[in-house]
Amino acid sequence: LSGGVDSSVTAALVHRAVGDQLTCIYVNNGLMRTGETESVLRFFRQKSDLHVIDVDAVAFFLDELKGVVDPEEKRKRIGLGFIKIFEEEARKLGDVKYLAQGTLYPDVIESVVFRGKAPIKSHHNVGGLPERMRLDLIEPLRELFKDEVRELGQELGLPEEAVMRQPFPGPGLGIRIMGEVTGERLHIIRQADVIVLEEMKKSGWYHKVWQSFAVLLPIQTVGVMGDSRTYEHVIAIRSVDSRDAMTADWSRLPYDLLGQISNRIINEVRGVNRVVFDISSKPPSTIEWE
Repeated sequence: LSGGVDSSVTAALVHRAVGDQLTCIYVNNGLMRTGETESVLRFFRQKSDLHVIDVDAVAFFLDELKGVVDPEEKRKRIGLGFIKIFEEEARKLGDVKYLAQGTLYPDVIESVVFRGKAPIKSHHNVGGLPERMRLDLIEPLRELFKDEVRELGQELGLPEEAVMRQPFPGPGLGIRIMGEVTGERLHIIRQADVIVLEEMKKSGWYHKVWQSFAVLLPIQTVGVMGDSRTYEHVIAIRSVDSRDAMTADWSRLPYDLLGQISNRIINEVRGVNRVVFDISSKPPSTIEWE
């Protein structure tokens, strides 16, 4: 249970079917956004009947990702890491046979090898899973698109804050940092991400777009601060409009909003001196950079 739309709807659906036989596991992998872990746990413990166990796996995941720069390798290591933790927790609980997860149809399409072609990317919950697992998978949303999952969540009685939030990838900020994931880079992307979300919500654009977020690029550029030269990181802003994540177009955000986001990031996030806006559509680009 990550707190995202897909896992929340999956949890609600399975709980409707099996009741208290369901145990939800929230894994803090160290790749979550600022305050995400606290808000997710508070929400489900205060506003639902779900039994939620939280696992602190920050050190484990950061160690697994040390030195890894290839996006496919990142996704697979994160997927394997999740399964390892789920299996360990299942052993502690006793006779657990099944693992339910919120895989959607677009996840399957992008992860599948079609007629000998390479997959677009291995989603941590599909192509990132090991071939042999101790737990049998249950994926009730596997043939649904995001808009259908939101509708199902509303039918199940989930509050709007759970079903209408923007998508956030399972591998978290790990795939919004181009290159190696380090503590310093996570600190930078978290600060930039907070600013993007704050300004999108303040301007009323958050619910007008499919997804909006910051990406930390693997380059540095020359800038000027006062009379001094700087050589610092670049943040890319990505915002797209979509219905099902199979195709997407870049959002035509107002220049004033983009300017406000850029100014805040450069002024408030230490180590960043340039902000760019991604105007690529899917296809040929994917929504996430990795």
